[in-house]
Amino acid sequence: MKAYAIVIKGNKVSMDGYDALVESSKSVGNDLEIENYQATTAEFADVTLKGNGLKWTYPWEGRTIDFASGLKLSAYPTTYRERRIACFMSHFRLWHECKKINEPIIVFEHDAIFVHKLDPEPIINSKYDVIGINNPLMATRKAQLYHKMIKENNEEIQPVPTIDEFNIPQGLAGNSAYIIKPNGAKNLIDAADQYGAWPNDALMCKQIIPNLGVTRKFYTKVQGLPSTTTG
Repeated sequence: MKAYAIVIKGNKVSMDGYDALVESSKSVGNDLEIENYQATTAEFADVTLKGNGLKWTYPWEGRTIDFASGLKLSAYPTTYRERRIACFMSHFRLWHECKKINEPIIVFEHDAIFVHKLDPEPIINSKYDVIGINNPLMATRKAQLYHKMIKENNEEIQPVPTIDEFNIPQGLAGNSAYIIKPNGAKNLIDAADQYGAWPNDALMCKQIIPNLGVTRKFYTKVQGLPSTTTG
């Protein structure tokens, strides 16, 4: 199974985070080669976005209603917009890679770190097309509630919990670590074409993307590194 970690070339935080991820995978006994996948960088964000025929439609400030989806969209804290777009495009390119090779892949951001050995087979064989494997703590809003709801559900692989109003995008606890199948990749690419480019974890919400799941056992957690997207 192919595994990719999105790494910003020349960025010490990102490169050190990747090294820690690789070492953690070895330390828990994974038989997993995690490829250093070169991220889209801020200076190429706009041209890559437009080159893929996409338009950024998510608000940069305040709140709006997206009439195509009926969702209430709230701006993410973002100092440099190009970094937010670059993050989306890095994930978008890996969705295309998954669709192209027509097999499931694992996607990591550089801030993920393994805490348990991963057996991907039961996850791949589940009914879900995109499955988060990351501990929600420190990784998403309402993290304590998200964590609690997962642990109260005895299913080993379960649908993403509902932690907010029906019209608030809700999906994985961030995109630091997830397994995605070709059908999930196709649905995300189609959603970007239909609704526009959004922060990747906002577009990857259960109101738009079917068959989103999470594992009850958390195989990774975030390292707590400085953000390379918000700042």
